[in-house]
Amino acid sequence: MVNVNHHINTSGNKRRSPWLWVPSLSFADGLPPVAVMVVSLIFYKQMGLSNSAITFYTSWLYLPWVLKPVWSPFIDLIKTKRWWVQLTEILLGAAFGGVAFTIPASFWFQGTLFFFWVAAFTGASHCVAADGFYLLALNERQQAWFMGIRQMADRLATIFGQGVLVMVAGNLQVVFRGSISYSWSLTFYGLAGVFLALWLWHCQTLPRAHNDKQHPYVSAHSILSGFALTFRTFLRKPHIVVALCFILLFRLPEALLSKVSLLFLIDATHNGGLGLAPQEYGLVQGTVGMVGVIIGSIAGGIVISRGGLRRWIPPMVVAYALPPFIYLVLAYLLPQSLALISAAVFIEQLGTGFGLTAYMMFLIYYNRGEFRTSHYAIASALMTLSLMLPGLVAGGLEEILGYRRFFFLTLVAVMATCIVSALVSIEDDLAIGHQEPE
Repeated sequence: MVNVNHHINTSGNKRRSPWLWVPSLSFADGLPPVAVMVVSLIFYKQMGLSNSAITFYTSWLYLPWVLKPVWSPFIDLIKTKRWWVQLTEILLGAAFGGVAFTIPASFWFQGTLFFFWVAAFTGASHCVAADGFYLLALNERQQAWFMGIRQMADRLATIFGQGVLVMVAGNLQVVFRGSISYSWSLTFYGLAGVFLALWLWHCQTLPRAHNDKQHPYVSAHSILSGFALTFRTFLRKPHIVVALCFILLFRLPEALLSKVSLLFLIDATHNGGLGLAPQEYGLVQGTVGMVGVIIGSIAGGIVISRGGLRRWIPPMVVAYALPPFIYLVLAYLLPQSLALISAAVFIEQLGTGFGLTAYMMFLIYYNRGEFRTSHYAIASALMTLSLMLPGLVAGGLEEILGYRRFFFLTLVAVMATCIVSALVSIEDDLAIGHQEPE
C-alpha cells in the first residue's frame, strides 16, 4: 500500500506532505484553459459580439497549447520549475486583473483580448512547469497514487470555471440590475484574486526538490535539434498517415460544435437560441454537463480496459455522434424547461466523454516505445490544432446557415470520425487496448 503521507525532503530540511500542494497545483493548472477558452466565450457573447467574431478570436487562444512542445524545453534554461510555477501564477492573477480593469474602458475588446492572450501563454507555461514539478517532487509511487487526485482537481477547476464563475457573473447582474460589464469586471477581479491566493499558498507549500534546477549547459540550439529529431522520428512511425488523419479528423464534429453549442445555449430565443441566463448556463453546462463528461470518461476507460480499443471504437463513435444529434433536436424544439435542457446536455456530454476515451487511448497506445513522452506531446499539440482550426470558422458558418442547419452540418461531419476510425480499426497493432503500455 502506498504511504500517501510520505513527506518530501527539501533542500531546507523541511518536510511537506504532497496533500498540501498537489490538489491546489492541479486546480491552478486546470483553471486557465477554462477561463481563457470557455468563460471568455460567454463574456464576449454577453458583451454583444457576433458569433463569428467570438469563435474566430477565442479559437486563436488555443495557439499557446499548440506550440507548447516547441517552446516548453526552453523553460529548463531559466530558473527552476518551482520558480516558474510561482511566476506564472502571479502573472495569471495580473492577466485576469488586466481583463477586469479594461472591461469598462472604451477599448474593452482590444484590452481584454490582449490580456486573454497573456493568460493563454502564461497558462500554457504553468502547465509545462507544473507537469515537470510533479515528476521532480514526487517519487514514482506517489505519482501513481496522486494521478487520480490530479484529475479530480482538474475537473473541479473546470466546474469552478464554467460553472461557478459564470453563475457568479449572472448573479451579480441581478444585484447590479443588469450591468453586464461591471458584473464581469468584478468576476474577473475575483478570478485574479484566486490566482494570487494560489500563488501565496504555493510560496509556502511547494517543496524545494533537490533535483529541481535550471540547466544552463543546455543550449537553445541543442533543444531545437532535439525537437527536430523527435519530430522526424514521429513522422517515421508506422501507419503515420492513418494516424495523422485520425488525430486531426476524429474530433472534427466536436471542434465545430463545442463553441457554437455554448453560444446556442445562451443566445436569445429570437435568434434561435435557448436563452439561458448565465446562472442557468453555469448549472446546465458547467455542473450537470461536467458530471456527464466525468461519468462517460470513467465508463469509457473501464470498457476499453476490459474489451480492448478495437472492439469499442464503433460504439464509441456512435456515442460521439450524440451531441450533434441532440443539439439538432434542441434547435428544432427550443424547449423552455430547464430540467429538459439539463437532461439533454447531460446525455450529450456523457456521449462526448465516452467517445473521446477512444481518441485519448489511441494517442497513448500509438505513441508507445522510444520517445513516448515527446511523441505524445506532439500528438497532443496536433489534437489541439484539430480543435483550433475548425473553431475559427464555426461561428461564421453558423451565421450563414443558422443553428439548425449548422447542427445538421456537424452531424454530417461525424462521417469523418467514422471513416478515420474504420481505417485505424483494421490495423491490429494500433487497435489493441487491453495491453499494457511498454
